[in-house]
Amino acid sequence: MADSKGKPLLSEKEMESEITRMAREIISDGTENVALLGIITRGVPLADWIARKIESIQHKPVEVGSLDINLYRDDLSEVSEQPVVRPTEIPFAIDGKGIVLVDDVLYTGRTIRAAMDAIIDFGRPRFVKLAVVIDRGWRELPIQADYVGKKIKTTADQNVKVMVKPIDDRNEIWVKRQK
Repeated sequence: MADSKGKPLLSEKEMESEITRMAREIISDGTENVALLGIITRGVPLADWIARKIESIQHKPVEVGSLDINLYRDDLSEVSEQPVVRPTEIPFAIDGKGIVLVDDVLYTGRTIRAAMDAIIDFGRPRFVKLAVVIDRGWRELPIQADYVGKKIKTTADQNVKVMVKPIDDRNEIWVKRQK
């Protein structure tokens, strides 16, 4: 039932199922010399969640890092006069490594473009693939995800809210109309 949060899209159990499926897809493509890089904010706990799933399935850890893209955004002047820059933590060399970039929602593609610019400043990866929990369409740039939890159709006045326990104290996804 919809409430002030909007309409439920995925419950915690459904998110768990989608994360498990995405982890299996990443494994099927090969995880040798591959690392996950979560985009700050919600991409980081999602990357950790996927990494834990991969490790539980293949009994071998996968490296995980976090990437702050704030200074690479093309709308930086519209976001804030003083953007909050958080530390990027990449505990592995980017050069020659396969990178699976992880984010919560794929929308216009601009966040991913900024993330790719940021990654290149750290080195030259063997490849960059994209994993998102929700693909809501409305692309402005020719960017597509390689691993998608759920693809949905939205309207321009809707907002997709992905909640993850480390930040929001629960795992669930909602769609609601913007005010």
